[in-house]
Amino acid sequence: MDELALRQPPYSLDAERSVIGSMLIDSRCVSDIVGILKPEDFYLQENRDIFTTIYSMFSYSMNIDPVTVMEQMKQSGLYDEEKTRDYLLQVLDVTPTAANAKQYAQIVADKSLLRQIANAATDISQIVSDEVGTAQSIMDAAEQKIYAIRNGRSNQDLTPISTVLLSVYEQLAERAHSDSAIPGLSTGLRDLDSKINGLNKSDLLLIAARPGMGKTSIALNIALSVAKKSKKAVVIFSLEMSREQLASRLLSNESFVDSQLLLTGKLSEEEWGKLGLAAYALSQTDILVDDNPSITVTEMNAKCRRVDNLGLIIIDYLQLMTSATGKVSDNRVTAVGEISRALKIMAKELNVPVICLSQLNRANESRADKRPMLSDLRESGSIEQDADEVLFLYRDDYYNPDSEEKNVAECIVAKNRHGETGTVKLQWLPQFTTFSDREWRHSEE
Repeated sequence: MDELALRQPPYSLDAERSVIGSMLIDSRCVSDIVGILKPEDFYLQENRDIFTTIYSMFSYSMNIDPVTVMEQMKQSGLYDEEKTRDYLLQVLDVTPTAANAKQYAQIVADKSLLRQIANAATDISQIVSDEVGTAQSIMDAAEQKIYAIRNGRSNQDLTPISTVLLSVYEQLAERAHSDSAIPGLSTGLRDLDSKINGLNKSDLLLIAARPGMGKTSIALNIALSVAKKSKKAVVIFSLEMSREQLASRLLSNESFVDSQLLLTGKLSEEEWGKLGLAAYALSQTDILVDDNPSITVTEMNAKCRRVDNLGLIIIDYLQLMTSATGKVSDNRVTAVGEISRALKIMAKELNVPVICLSQLNRANESRADKRPMLSDLRESGSIEQDADEVLFLYRDDYYNPDSEEKNVAECIVAKNRHGETGTVKLQWLPQFTTFSDREWRHSEE
């Protein structure tokens, strides 16, 4: 018991003082340090108070030196007449040089991380001891705690609106300096981008259609566009198609070689050359594929957490998924509701857009106008509620061979939290099983 009482959390007094001292000696290093540390990374309260003051002064572009910092601490009520001045002088005296400020900051950050891990371990141990919930739910809670540390945020703290506003301003500044006309990632389809404002972080986007309309095709279109243009990782969970089938579709999409020829292998020399170039281009992207047909949302979440530079998640498709808890449920509506809610939570936690494909029921087949509606979603329940955007695909020539709009697809935006609903017309290229903007030219590609 005495040993436990005497055990100190990890921290480095010398490193904390040297970070403070470096910022007071040379204010040019402040911009580097505030990018590494936050006030809560300091273990000692006096160091935390001084850093908070400097952090605030830096935010308002104020001059930073020992005198101005002391004056600011007086104004904010953090100055102690007996201790603060002497402590600042002591800090300046023990700081060897400001040249190594970033290294000192890294030591403080590492010690802070160790303390957070220790706290998380204590919390996890307590949860296990209490035995509240199933082993699976306890494992999820434990994983979330570690993931929150890895991403530098707590998933339990209340956040002041002032902090949220700073984050909003940072996003606005980032968009202002961006060449892109949309805030999110591009789908590669300009008209669709302008309608839904691209693929936005933490959004759940549902793409639904009857079989054969091109759900998987448009999802692979988007995957390729995001992987190539943003250079981010795209994770595809394919519950219906094998990895090899998916790769063949991507090859046909990228090479503009007829997908039927890929099934037979009867290719000309020119087509083999196109495939080679397409395979090289695809190998340069960070597209990751999982074709486990019985995967749960929890397992998806765990796998995606380990992906660096994650940009987008695609799931093909919703009705094939096992329930979020992994339990078999007789009530499929309830199970799909659980899955859709878990997918939305995953999108928020990972802070990336999640595209989930969905089947439609047969209700539209009996109507004169066969264009899908929200009520056509199979086991709909909470799917339309959880999704930020719901997109339906419809091709008139699928039902009407004599249709005037041959190979034209309608992308019906039935729900849109970021803008208006409406219809976007796309060009369907059946030989390559892909979509493009209406003004697509083969020569341009």
